[in-house]
Amino acid sequence: MGRKFTEIDEAFVCEHCGEKVEPLGYSCRNHCPKCLYSKHVDKNPGDREEECKGLLEPIGVELDSKKGYVIIFRCQKCGAIRRNKAAKDDNIDLLISLTARH
Repeated sequence: MGRKFTEIDEAFVCEHCGEKVEPLGYSCRNHCPKCLYSKHVDKNPGDREEECKGLLEPIGVELDSKKGYVIIFRCQKCGAIRRNKAAKDDNIDLLISLTARH
């Protein structure tokens, strides 16, 4: 069975920094644009079926020729590694600092 994608672009409050995050508008919002943290809620993008619910800490950035900058996350609870495309309004200084870590 292939990966499924469920489009969910909703507002949320970041559990790491407390920022009120608005929907992205052109794709699905996956992480906080201020601190870049996310939450481990999906098994497949948008399905909300993951039971872990730990915070996903941004640990690096890689450049993908098709997707552009991709943020690498590690779950602080279970250690899972996830990746997600950076958004246009992401904190550019944080993105740059993460490129040095990977």
